[in-house]
Amino acid sequence: MQVRRTVVVHTTLAGHMVRVNAARRNEAGVQVMTMGQLAARLAGGLLQPVDLNVLTEVIGAALPDILMGELEPIKGLPGMAAAVCSTFDKAWRAGIDLSKVGHPRTDALAALEQVVIDRLPASMKRPSDLIEMALRRMGHAPVIVGALEVQGHSEMSPCWRPLLTALAETIPVSWSAGPRHVPDWLKSTKVEVLAAPATDPQPRVFSCANPIHEVGEAFRWMRALLAKGISASDIAIVAASPGDYDDHVFSTSRDANIPIHFVHGIKALTGADGQATAALAEVLTKGLSQERVRRLFTLMRGGPLSDLPGGWMRLLPVDAPLTSEERWERVLKQPEDSDWPDGKNRTAEVLEVIRLLGQGTDAAELAGETLLIGVQRSLWRRALREGPAQALSVTLAGLRIEDGIEPAANAIWTSAIALASAPRPHVWLLGLNAGRWPRRISEDRLIPDHVLPIDQLDPLPVADGDKRDIKTIVGTAQSVAISFSRRDAEGRMLGRSPIISDIPDPETYLDRAGAPEHAFSEADRLLARPSEFSTLPIAISGLSCWRDWHRSEITAHDGLIAAEHARLKKLLERPLSATSLKLLLRDPIRFVWRYALGWKAPEDADEPLTLEANAFGNFVHALLRDAVEQLEGNGGIAAAEQAQIEAALVGARERAVALWESAQPVPPDVIWRNAVARGHALAAAALAYGLEPLPNQKTWCEIPFGKVDPKSEGRELPWSLGAPVEIPGTGLLVEGQIDRLDLSGDGARARVTDYKTGKLSKKMDEVVIKGGAELQRCLYAFAVKTLLGDGVTIEASLLYPNAPESDQALFPLADLDGALAKVSTAAVASRTAMLGGLAPPGEDAASDYNDHAFALPANAGYLPRKLPLAITALGPAAAVWGEP
Repeated sequence: MQVRRTVVVHTTLAGHMVRVNAARRNEAGVQVMTMGQLAARLAGGLLQPVDLNVLTEVIGAALPDILMGELEPIKGLPGMAAAVCSTFDKAWRAGIDLSKVGHPRTDALAALEQVVIDRLPASMKRPSDLIEMALRRMGHAPVIVGALEVQGHSEMSPCWRPLLTALAETIPVSWSAGPRHVPDWLKSTKVEVLAAPATDPQPRVFSCANPIHEVGEAFRWMRALLAKGISASDIAIVAASPGDYDDHVFSTSRDANIPIHFVHGIKALTGADGQATAALAEVLTKGLSQERVRRLFTLMRGGPLSDLPGGWMRLLPVDAPLTSEERWERVLKQPEDSDWPDGKNRTAEVLEVIRLLGQGTDAAELAGETLLIGVQRSLWRRALREGPAQALSVTLAGLRIEDGIEPAANAIWTSAIALASAPRPHVWLLGLNAGRWPRRISEDRLIPDHVLPIDQLDPLPVADGDKRDIKTIVGTAQSVAISFSRRDAEGRMLGRSPIISDIPDPETYLDRAGAPEHAFSEADRLLARPSEFSTLPIAISGLSCWRDWHRSEITAHDGLIAAEHARLKKLLERPLSATSLKLLLRDPIRFVWRYALGWKAPEDADEPLTLEANAFGNFVHALLRDAVEQLEGNGGIAAAEQAQIEAALVGARERAVALWESAQPVPPDVIWRNAVARGHALAAAALAYGLEPLPNQKTWCEIPFGKVDPKSEGRELPWSLGAPVEIPGTGLLVEGQIDRLDLSGDGARARVTDYKTGKLSKKMDEVVIKGGAELQRCLYAFAVKTLLGDGVTIEASLLYPNAPESDQALFPLADLDGALAKVSTAAVASRTAMLGGLAPPGEDAASDYNDHAFALPANAGYLPRKLPLAITALGPAAAVWGEP
């Protein structure tokens, strides 16, 4: 005949282990439950204790309908529902009736409690209600409960004590204490206490550098135990508050490839489903952008866009931020049906989702139900229950899910209270620092100590529980290791916990760089054994690089490359722009990085805070090209009145802004409008500058040369696109876009103007090529001469439209042939040096505008040490740096 017995536990881990052990013994008829579940089972009627998640949701719905007195100003804040839930839970477990405390704050909470109780599902009852109903059905306890055993407890909440006492009068009740603390109130009951002597494991105390070091040492210890043949199911790593160490334990377990069960669950955001909810929250709280929407669509596993063909996002311009519904609509309506991967236009479906996302947090609930499925939707609902939509990023970060690792077959990472309820033989205790173990007793968030003393509201304070738990853990273990940190993550010094002051053995000081007997991972093993690590190719390369950086010569790590390298030869056979030629002359190593290796600095996909200088210059040039084309089609810019120029610029600005917003990252609206206004003013000043009209003048802006430009197809240009332009005597081809070209009707005179949108530098009237940094005037004028013939008289100038009225704004190049000769000489020397295997850092390596500075050594002495060596090695190629 099957004999029923009931085991009462108070943690999830303890309940799981009781079930596993019963299954291993082939035992039947065992009920495992908490005291709340026991009371509900005895009370009958399919009752259950109040679910705290449901309670939080009901409280959040009831708060707006109840006047909260002193708490009225804060009842709408994030976390209020969770705070009320915590207060109710404490009061119920302590057996306190808030309506009888006699304070306005507790009266308001009591009124809210009554409303919440009325709104809870009828099956959910408070502990006091369950106990009252259970006591009336005590006669059924022998059949329903059978023999009762309380396991893993060192204390019990006051609300459950009367029920346990009454049960002991009716059925056999035992309290399996083992070496645990036995509460005094049990002595006056008929509960049988089953005590056992404590073990004497002689704990070892370790002093670690910081929390990360503690976790690493714990995993080394675990690896050593596993190497001795100890089962992983006998091992536990524990902390009073494991949340402080979760990230370190999670990453270290993955690095060590040792499965470890998180008893309290892992953060939901560590998985793909959690990342999907985080992506949706980011879009709703921060607004639309292409990067955020792309990430969301990639992570979604269902919803209205689940059948979209792969690769459809290639229809979106890569650089377009798409920060508004209008910009998305403008971009998505451009492709034809045939441009979509499956030939079916899905613009309407995508725009419907974009409009939903554009509503922001106001549509958080609808967005989650529409776009998410399964676990994703469940997490989203939990987050909305725990806080307002505006706080989704915070509430999602606090959600936890099961990790899928079986605790009965693996090591566990857990809290002290959970491990004390289901002890293990081999334990490492983390964080034995003052203030962390035991944790400090704090007031309730809503009922301060002067309203209701904390020892009444919480008669089982966390600090006392921490002390009992560590005694239980140590007293039931075979081996115990204890660690504390000397400093926290910010470098502040920490003290030892008073709990470990009675341990007689002296602490062991562990050095962060010490060599472990058992490394927890391959990386840990190599870092702890420098002699072995030094034989690896990566270590040899790294050490060689470090030494080369400090040698007084140009080395392979400073720009020495293979002579006549095929990649560089092919690169130098292609046309070079003024920018790439400038890098070849002034910073050879950056030329190799950017053009030979293709390294580029990352760009902001979302809205930048400002419009950086290059982007602003491109915007101004776009205005100038559009406006000049409009004016040339209506009589020419040379004959245009100021009103015509302004009208052309207004139209150009509208078109440029629309195009820019759909294809380029733009700053916030106020800054963007200011930048547009500045660009308009600068373009107006450039077109209004008093340049002498040429006879029957024809003008072009942004006119390409030396390359085929699809954007210029259909334009009437003075030369053939793609016609080669070679710098004399160098073998180097050049290409580019001339800011402005004015050509007389008879083709005898040409004027090249290069607009500069930056600030006017000093002594610009003395500049010729500026050490190779100012090449546009020279190269553009030479390109015009090459393409139009030697019979053309050419003027080449720099124009600073924003120069003060009292300063010179136009700077013509006096000696074009002399400047070209200097550029040719420098280009030949630089090309020869590079093909000879020399590409060191150059004059511009130390520039504030070096977007590849991240690739240089982070050492202030590197460039001062290497630049003189580079000048010597480059010889004639470096001579151009001193040219005016």
